Amino acid sequence: MVRLIVDSARGSYPVIIGTGVHRELRNVIRRLDPSSAVIVADSNVRSLAQKVAKAVKPTGVRPSIYVVRAGERSKSMSALHDVLAFFERRNIDRAGVVIAVGGGTVGDLAGFAASVWLRGIRLVSVPTTLLAMVDSSIGGKTGINGTRSKNAIGTFWPPSAVVADMACLETLPATSYRDAFAEVVKYGVAMDRGIFELLQEQREQLLEGDSRALERVVFRCVTAKALVVARDERERGPRAILNYGHTAGHALEAATGFRVSHGRAVAFGMRVAARIALSLELCGPRLVQAQDELLTEYGLPDRSPAADPSRVLAAIEHDKKARRGRVAWVMPRRLGHAEPGHAVPAGVVRRMVRKALA
Repeated sequence: MVRLIVDSARGSYPVIIGTGVHRELRNVIRRLDPSSAVIVADSNVRSLAQKVAKAVKPTGVRPSIYVVRAGERSKSMSALHDVLAFFERRNIDRAGVVIAVGGGTVGDLAGFAASVWLRGIRLVSVPTTLLAMVDSSIGGKTGINGTRSKNAIGTFWPPSAVVADMACLETLPATSYRDAFAEVVKYGVAMDRGIFELLQEQREQLLEGDSRALERVVFRCVTAKALVVARDERERGPRAILNYGHTAGHALEAATGFRVSHGRAVAFGMRVAARIALSLELCGPRLVQAQDELLTEYGLPDRSPAADPSRVLAAIEHDKKARRGRVAWVMPRRLGHAEPGHAVPAGVVRRMVRKALA
């Protein structure tokens, strides 16, 4: 087990990583001393939510459980309304705590609900997918989707603790497990070449789900994100580097009604971004090739998703990170280093997106 501390404006919080660490939840909840607790879980981890409830029972708190339908479509205004109505029925007061159990969808939805209920109550994140462990559970971003844009409605609301148990990954479907490596490759290309090399060296162990190798990867990714978030919690500058691959990736998700998984969308977005960077002579062909090869090795091949290019391009124009109508791209310069804030000619974007979807 390893424990990291992430700094935020609301105070620092621990991230506990290991196998069989759900028992640590008991200590986390005991320290928070809540008046009540609600577990928000997705339908894929209903049984795990019951185990979490039992794990924290010795603290004297008997959590209520609210289950949302698994999938990106639950990040909606109607789903948020239903979660908040449940809080109200359970009389959750300001000393209460929300425990989010599940993947990124539940983390974003439950986190947003916690941030607005009674103007903010405490949140404990229990990510159960690799994607949530390495990315969405860290940094305090919460939100739901707008009608045209992903995560358009949300808040910055850091958790009081994150407990990532590698044992949860043993039951993940193979496709979901491999999809998550897109976010890990993102860290390796944009921020930490050591992660890229670790993915190359430990490929066999990681694809087999080796817990020790996974702990190393999650630790490296969380560390990389924590360092950026500590400097720029509200994404006014350096934190934008975490959006590498997400400009075209989020657009693909929105354009397909979220039928394309987040991991595959991010892989698509990284391929587009790297080719734009190459065309603008911001990086060399070796970077593009190395990224392509690593994505393919982790089950994210260069296959064109079924999407209307015009819809994807329209969604890019509505990117929520745009400023005054200008979309700022994160461009890779060399392995382990990318730069945010690049303006890209519209013609280049159109050409690369259409080519990627051909």
